[in-house]
Amino acid sequence: MSQHIRKAVFPVAGLGTRFLPATKAMPKELLPIIDKPIVQYAVEEAVAAGITDLVFVTGRAKRAIGDHFDANLELEMQLAAKGQHAVRDMVRNIVPPGVNCIFIRQPEPRGLGDAVLCAEPVVGGGPFVVLLADDLMKGPSLPTAELLAAYRRQPGTYLCVTDVTRDEVSKYGIVRPGPPADDGTQLVRGLVEKPTAESAPSTLASMGRYVFEADIFKVLRGLGPGAGGEIQLADAIDKLAISGRVRAVPMSARRYDCGSKFGYLTAIVDYALDHDDYRAPLVALMRDRLGLDASDAAQPAAAPGPHSPALRKLAGGAD
Repeated sequence: MSQHIRKAVFPVAGLGTRFLPATKAMPKELLPIIDKPIVQYAVEEAVAAGITDLVFVTGRAKRAIGDHFDANLELEMQLAAKGQHAVRDMVRNIVPPGVNCIFIRQPEPRGLGDAVLCAEPVVGGGPFVVLLADDLMKGPSLPTAELLAAYRRQPGTYLCVTDVTRDEVSKYGIVRPGPPADDGTQLVRGLVEKPTAESAPSTLASMGRYVFEADIFKVLRGLGPGAGGEIQLADAIDKLAISGRVRAVPMSARRYDCGSKFGYLTAIVDYALDHDDYRAPLVALMRDRLGLDASDAAQPAAAPGPHSPALRKLAGGAD
């Protein structure tokens, strides 16, 4: 019988240099999508999948992440005194009862693999999930729940994957695929970090959700510096794949790369289009800025899909 996974690791020690100067004093993980920070979406995804222990691997100047998930009694009292009880409850329940937050410091930036290794004293010998907050997932079924369901059927190492175009493979860890498994997963023979379009073994890209067992720590300890002089998690997964116990789970959610400025902007737009309060004014604003027909401003009554007439018009296309 497989062990139920209760621990999740969030590597949040990165410097966020692509968002400077915004991230000079504020962690990039706290950049908001409308009114909720990026990292909170990942935490909610983990908690919804049954995770109860949240392990944050932080770095210098990342104390604000701990503050966000900690109680703020003064703020709660002020909100209550003003009669804003719903807002107070929202702030109070950012971390639900029964969910624990644990913070570990990565002494120096030595890569994603080293950040995961820093969590070993807390994770111990059991399985755990890793979530990269920069990869914001949106949809009715989210990757963490899908990975944990696959692990319950058969223990092992699992990657969340999606198909990308050949000209995008140099941005991702790309799976060297084995044969399909009977349960809908894909056996993984290796993982190649950011290959060229010509050398990529497939177009299956690993996204920022993983399930690992404790053997990943031994592999990480044995690795030397990889690309960029850092301990690469992809190198450890590549070594584990030799055992035949690494599988890929196709994700059904949409992924936003919130580590890039345009990916972050895209997430804000899409979340606003799905929001009852902001959808119509945002579409009207964008039509105005693009010089589109103002007579269409009141058209969308429901959240527009990616191929809806409203969005085609917004982009300047034909119906």
